[in-house]
Amino acid sequence: MKRFAVVLLVIAAAVTVGAQLQYPRPHTRAGEAWNPATSRPNPVTYRAHPRTQDPKYKVTPADIQRYERELSNWGRWGANDSRGALNLITPARTAAAARLVREGLSVNLQHFVEFFPSVDGWRFWPAEKWLTSANPQTGQQGDGAALDAVRFSTHEGTLSHLDAICHYDRRAPMLDIDPAYRVTYNNRRNRRDELSCQGTTGIPGMGTGYVTRGVLVDMPLMMGVTWLEPTTPIFVEDLERWERFAGITIGAGDALLIRTGRWAKRAAEGPWEYDQGGAGLHASVLPWLRARDVSLLVGDAVTDVQPSGVENAGRPVHTISMVAMGLPLVDNGYLEDAAREAARLKRWEFMISWQINQSLGGTAVPFNGVATF
Repeated sequence: MKRFAVVLLVIAAAVTVGAQLQYPRPHTRAGEAWNPATSRPNPVTYRAHPRTQDPKYKVTPADIQRYERELSNWGRWGANDSRGALNLITPARTAAAARLVREGLSVNLQHFVEFFPSVDGWRFWPAEKWLTSANPQTGQQGDGAALDAVRFSTHEGTLSHLDAICHYDRRAPMLDIDPAYRVTYNNRRNRRDELSCQGTTGIPGMGTGYVTRGVLVDMPLMMGVTWLEPTTPIFVEDLERWERFAGITIGAGDALLIRTGRWAKRAAEGPWEYDQGGAGLHASVLPWLRARDVSLLVGDAVTDVQPSGVENAGRPVHTISMVAMGLPLVDNGYLEDAAREAARLKRWEFMISWQINQSLGGTAVPFNGVATF
């Protein structure tokens, strides 16, 4: 009987542990090497979409260098500016965005990090979640409140995150500078060590939060598909066709949200290496973005079409947007809920708001945007 009671206690403890430990125990700790092949054992090789090589659209390395000069916002808002295109969100534009609220319906624009490995996550570091108030041997909760801890890469592939403008930088010949440094937006020197993105070159220099008009561009809806297939490029003609479809003109201070259907495809068919083979904006869109004075660019994947189709430029939209234009980008934005409500209401403009977590030295922070119709 005593042995039976012990067995019951063991079973009860196991059930308790199982209920408490919803995610695996920590896999790594600081100082331990992480091998991304753990989640990508057999990577797929993607080729650039043929349309990226069409002379009508093709962007060359010489074009990229020209974009650096012609699309630059350096000095536009002063020599010490660190907000870049976010300066376009004026009090008047914020007030106008608030007047777009009619139904009072808010939807989430964030996908939070997943705590299990997948081929589209854990590229830079494993995500971890554990109860800090539970006994690690027994799993029993202490007498106090339940407490937990999380750790993850801010550029994790399943996390909606806002890149710091300093996340990308450039070497000369963009500027003749000390070769020990690279430059970020507005001619800021950026060290390539632990002091990178410090001070106003990083997240704190971008401000604390914004409200402006959000415009959703739902490419799959317009094209009559559930999602865009991997490597599909989006060109200026597609964006302007969307404007006619939605009856909207994208303008200064707008947050532009580009839906490719990444999350819909993932839900239906499972994850894939979207950062190596994903639909997105082609580099030829960059002059259009500068001319329209977009203040924030939100993609549901990495924004750039992958592969980019531009020689020696893996993510030219990222690079030119952040370094030359000072245009912040959001990767992995969750646009499915907003797309559903916009289609129901037949209205693809709304008030968008987001708060910027003040991460000193951070190269990105989780994006916690909300769309309000």
